[in-house]
Amino acid sequence: MATETTAGMSGRPSPWLLLLLGVAVAVYVATQMFSGRTVSPAVRTANPRPAAGAGQRDRIDPAELDVKIEALKQSPAAPTDGARNPFRFQPKPPPPPMPTEAQRPFVPPPPPVPTGPPPPTPIGNLIKFIGIIETRGARIGAFSDCRYTFSGRDGEVIEGRFRVVKIQVESAIVEYVDGQGRTTLPLNGQACVGK
Repeated sequence: MATETTAGMSGRPSPWLLLLLGVAVAVYVATQMFSGRTVSPAVRTANPRPAAGAGQRDRIDPAELDVKIEALKQSPAAPTDGARNPFRFQPKPPPPPMPTEAQRPFVPPPPPVPTGPPPPTPIGNLIKFIGIIETRGARIGAFSDCRYTFSGRDGEVIEGRFRVVKIQVESAIVEYVDGQGRTTLPLNGQACVGK
């Protein structure tokens, strides 16, 4: 008798058979993964339909279906005011009554707006302080309305409507002749250039 090397005789499978089986499983797994098909999960219905002939106990008696068609013809209730408070367990109090003429408090009318002459134009919009001339006794300020130049010492009236109150090192205090609109004009030699 010859020695047989088949798998059936020795009880061990052949390595070639195992390799072939492994390749077949790998090909099957690869085709399932990369085929693009997705498996949809089974969907359960909430109320499955009873099978035909499930019994008389599941049937609905038409007499139990009491449809009130008259109720469908009625108009719906008017909406509420919307001031619902889920934390309040009592009815809403009625609104307070409207006050009558006798109950209303007296409100005085606003005071009248004084009508008079408008306030004077700010002096800084009319003249500029453009320079200082130092003399032995006092300082002389140079003022300009960007057309003409005026000079003045402390206390003098320039252009017939402005009084020089005080000439300082970098500014001059000027007011209208009647004492209104007192303004401090800064020293600016370039204020009228290009105007």
